[in-house]
Amino acid sequence: MKITFHGAARTVTGSKHLLHINPGKNILLDCGMFQGMGKETLELNSKWGFEPRDVNYVIISHAHIDHIGLLPKLVKDGYDGPIYCTPQTAELARVMLLDSAHIQESDVQHINRIHERQGREPVEALYTEDDANNVFPLLREVPLGHPTRIDSDIELLYKDCGHILGAASVNLKIREHGKETRLTFSGDVGRYSDLVLRNPEPFPQADYIIIESTYGDKLHDRITPATEQLLNFIVDTCLKKKGNLIIPSFSLGRTQELLYLLNRLHTERRLPPLNYYVDSPMSIQTTEIVKHHPECFNEQVKALLKKDEDVFSFPGLVYVETAEESKKLNSLKTPGVIISASGMAEAGRVKHHIANNIGNNRNTILIVGYCEPHSLGGLLRNGAKHVSIYGEPHDVIADVGLIQSLSAHGDYNDLSQWLSCQDPGEVTKLFLVHGEYEVQVAFRDRLLKKGFRDIEIPSLHQTIGM
Repeated sequence: MKITFHGAARTVTGSKHLLHINPGKNILLDCGMFQGMGKETLELNSKWGFEPRDVNYVIISHAHIDHIGLLPKLVKDGYDGPIYCTPQTAELARVMLLDSAHIQESDVQHINRIHERQGREPVEALYTEDDANNVFPLLREVPLGHPTRIDSDIELLYKDCGHILGAASVNLKIREHGKETRLTFSGDVGRYSDLVLRNPEPFPQADYIIIESTYGDKLHDRITPATEQLLNFIVDTCLKKKGNLIIPSFSLGRTQELLYLLNRLHTERRLPPLNYYVDSPMSIQTTEIVKHHPECFNEQVKALLKKDEDVFSFPGLVYVETAEESKKLNSLKTPGVIISASGMAEAGRVKHHIANNIGNNRNTILIVGYCEPHSLGGLLRNGAKHVSIYGEPHDVIADVGLIQSLSAHGDYNDLSQWLSCQDPGEVTKLFLVHGEYEVQVAFRDRLLKKGFRDIEIPSLHQTIGM
C-alpha cells in the first residue's frame, strides 16, 4: 500500500490524498480545490498528478470547497465511481458545488471584461453548473458511526470531528494480501469549545493517521470572547466612524457562527440597531440546512432552542439574494455590517465589497478566519498597503481588523486532544497535512514529545509506502 499527497501538502488548501492498494485499486480521500495560491492557483487546480479514470472510490471528509471543490472537474475528466460522504455533507455539497460553479463562471466573465480592455487573453472556468450537477448522482451517503463495507477489502466508518455540519474523520479498514491495515484521515478537526456544534468524537485505534495541522503551532484566544470582539468592531466602525464593517466569511460554518453571536447580542439587548446584511445566496441556503440539523448542535445551543426557535436570526438581519440587490450595497446611505463569501476574499461578492470600501478610512475589513497568505484576505491580514482586486490596484485605506478566536479548526491543544484516544505505540506512521510547513515542523516536535515515533510532512505529489 502507498499514498500520494496531491493537495494540502505543506499548504492549507486543496485536500487530496490518493491511496494505492494492490492490485490496482485506488481510493481518493477528498477532492479539494486549491484556493488563494496567487498565480499558481489555476495551474494547481488544472493538473491532477494522477488519472481520474484510475480512481475506484472517492471518500469525502466534509463539504468545504477546499475538500470537495474539484469533484465536478474529476467527473468531467473521467471519474464515474461512487463518492462517499455523510448525509449532511451530501446535502451541503449540492449547494456548495453549484455555487462554486456559478462564482467561477461569474468571476471569469468579470475578469475577461478586464482582460479585453487590457488586450489580454481570456480565461476559462474550471467547470460549469452542468459539470457540478453530474456529481450528485454519484454521491453515496454513509451515516456517522455506521461501519459500511465498500467492497470485500474496504470498510468505512465516519466519526464526528466537529468542524462543520456533517464533517467527519474517515476511518478505514483495508485488507491487502491477507493483512488488515487501519487508517484514519482526520479531514479538518473542530474545536472542543465550538459555539454551535458537538465536540469531536474519539476514533478507533489506527495504524496510520493523516491529520490536518492548520493551527499546529497556535492556541486560540480564549480570554476575550468573540462576542465582545465582534461588538467592539461594530461599535467602533458603524457607530463611531459611521462606516461599513465588511466581513469576508465562509458561507458554511463561519457565517452561522457570526449569526449566532449577533443573535446572542440581541438577546442580551446589546446589538446596535443597524442593518446586518448576509450577501451570499449560498450562505442563505447553508444556514437553512444547518437549522434543519439540531441533532448536530451542542447542548448549550439545544437548550437555547427551547427559548428561541431560531438562534441564527434577529431584528435587522437582511438576506441579499440577487446580484442587483448586492450592487445596491455599494451605495449604502447609512452604516451597516456586510457578511459575504468567501472567507479568504478570493472569490464571490465580497471581493466587490472590499474593492468598493477599501479606499475609505471610515470602513473596516474584518478577518474572522484562516486565510492562505497569498489570498486577498491573507494579504490584508498580514498588513498589505496595496492589493490587486480583479487585476486592478487598490490602496488599503480602510482599517483591517482580526478576530482570531473564531475558528472552526482546532488549535494544537484541540488536535492533541483529538489524538489522545490513540496509543502512540500502535501508530506506525503519522502524516501531517493541511498546514504551512513551519507550522507542521512545530507540531511534529510537539507530537514526538507525546510518544508518536514516525511523523512525515509530505510534499506535493510525494508518494510514501505504508
